[in-house]
Amino acid sequence: MQKDQSSSAPSTPSAGRVRQRRRSQEAPFETSKVNGGNLLVNDQNKYKSMLIRAYSSLWMIGGFALIIYMGHLYIWAMVVVIQIFMAKELFSLLRKAHEDSHLPGFWLLNWHFFFMAVLFVYGRILSQQLVNTVTSDKVLYQLVSGLIKYQMAICYFLYIIGFMWFILTLKKKMYKYQFGQYAWTHMILIVVFTQSAFTVASIFEGIFWFLLPVSLVAINDIAAYFFGFFFGKTPLIKLSPKKTWEGFIGASVTTMLSAFMLANVMGRYQWLTCPREDLSTGWLYCDPGYLYKPEIYSLAGWLPEWFPWKEVSVLPVQWHALCLGLFASIIAPFGGFFASGFKRAFKLKDFGDSIPGHGGITDRMDCQMVMAVFVYIYHQSFVIPQSYSVEVILDQISRNLSYEEQRALYTKLGQIFLERRFG
Repeated sequence: MQKDQSSSAPSTPSAGRVRQRRRSQEAPFETSKVNGGNLLVNDQNKYKSMLIRAYSSLWMIGGFALIIYMGHLYIWAMVVVIQIFMAKELFSLLRKAHEDSHLPGFWLLNWHFFFMAVLFVYGRILSQQLVNTVTSDKVLYQLVSGLIKYQMAICYFLYIIGFMWFILTLKKKMYKYQFGQYAWTHMILIVVFTQSAFTVASIFEGIFWFLLPVSLVAINDIAAYFFGFFFGKTPLIKLSPKKTWEGFIGASVTTMLSAFMLANVMGRYQWLTCPREDLSTGWLYCDPGYLYKPEIYSLAGWLPEWFPWKEVSVLPVQWHALCLGLFASIIAPFGGFFASGFKRAFKLKDFGDSIPGHGGITDRMDCQMVMAVFVYIYHQSFVIPQSYSVEVILDQISRNLSYEEQRALYTKLGQIFLERRFG
């Protein structure tokens, strides 16, 4: 009975007063959040932070434009570098210095799995481009064809090596930490490489399908920042206290208009619209296809006679761009909300500090990851013709058949044509 009474001691009136004082101390903080205390319009240092953010943004835009000009291969290299920085930031989130000091070299295991994933993902995505690049050299062609044929087996055995490495490094009293790091590493690889795989696939379908979505997400982010900066009064979501309805709505309208106009500009340059069939960096020439050929719409009857424009030229791809703009303005921001909630769970302000005024690389990629997956699925589902074309069939033949098998197929097709021709 004495134990029961002593255990119930904290529920005395004095303890209740302590809890009440704590609640009274927390209440103003929560009230200030609800009332918009964290909004940009109420931030005393907002102009200083805006200048730092703008300066960093100008450097990023300039470097990004240069890489776009250099071409597909350099854009892919940029994506790989971004992946490395993202992985570095995410790997360090759950690191503990005390535990790591008892596990020398354990961090190398993370990067072993990372580069295994690089080999697997890009080996699958860029196999055809690699084959097309070395077709003229018979020795290299046979070597590359063999590597592509056994690429999955090579990656599997690399993974098994990492798995055995992990098991052999397990230490007593460190099991929970080590298994947590193992699971965290796999989750990072799924998050990072899922979006980047779709991103790289879109790049080689035409830079247009990479540049436009990336630009729309950036425009939406900048517009939301400035609309919230000057007009934001109504909090949007508790996960991200500085986000406002004014910023969200203003950014959505700006993004939709930008999508329609940017698609018209980008769709007129073959460097952006032509797909890349190999890993070269030369200039591209191709038939742009119906998506990039202007259609004329008459405005007669819709506008008054004094209006100077009687017709308007629209590229069919601009209607697709509106769908991308709608997704970038309504759905993609939820990637940022997810990242905000994730950072709150770990009590972090940013994932890193590599970009002044913006945080880490991962902070800039949260919405882009959501957008990249959507763009690839949309392009494959609603843009590319679903019927099998000669190009698609030839691509499958060159990718999956050896040189001897291709010659046998050629001979067999010749026999079939002769039989059909002469009955």
